[in-house]
Amino acid sequence: MNENDVVDLLKKTEQINVTVWIEGGWGIDALVGRQTRPHNDIDIFIQKKDADEFTKMLASNGYRETKMEYTTDDHTAWCDTSNRTIDLHLFEFEDNETLTFLNEIYPSEILSGKGKIGEMEVRCLTAEAQLLYHQGYEHNENDKRDVLLLCKTFGFPIPEQYR
Repeated sequence: MNENDVVDLLKKTEQINVTVWIEGGWGIDALVGRQTRPHNDIDIFIQKKDADEFTKMLASNGYRETKMEYTTDDHTAWCDTSNRTIDLHLFEFEDNETLTFLNEIYPSEILSGKGKIGEMEVRCLTAEAQLLYHQGYEHNENDKRDVLLLCKTFGFPIPEQYR
């Protein structure tokens, strides 16, 4: 997924009035304000109530749901024939202060990040949430690069597993 692919996708979500938040590598790049590495996918959070409209838009643009070892009802992968992948995360707001994702409750403030992809302002998970969600699993080189960039940019201590 290059920058033009991402901006095109985000413009299409605006046309169907679905609010998205960016997470993962693109989310970190958005927070930093520039693309720092190539990305093979984009991680998107949307409200569960918008899933049908969003996936209909994806299908009409050549994406098909693809089963992966990590997919669940609330975490799906969508790929097109150019091997672009959208990692789709569905959540629900419980109230103004919390949301539920994969049966876990989180403070809704994790969605208050603001960033930029190309010239487009985007919503994303906060830097603190990005750092938290990059821990507790076996990471790869991209994860390490992303975490070190977050720590350097926002002054966080480097988590033990990334030292």
